[in-house]
Amino acid sequence: MAISQDLLDILACPKCKGEVKLNASQDGLVCTACKLVYEIKDDIPIMLIDEAKPLAESA
Repeated sequence: MAISQDLLDILACPKCKGEVKLNASQDGLVCTACKLVYEIKDDIPIMLIDEAKPLAESA
């Protein structure tokens, strides 16, 4: 079961309150403003700043 679009529409980055988008592999939510990825575990987004990982720069 994937994250519903309704949930994605209301979720915001806990650091900057900006928009988050599902990444290509659909296992995380990306905030491009903060350059952070919030993991999704068992269909639950982990929206904790301390648990976020830096967004890998694309070459």
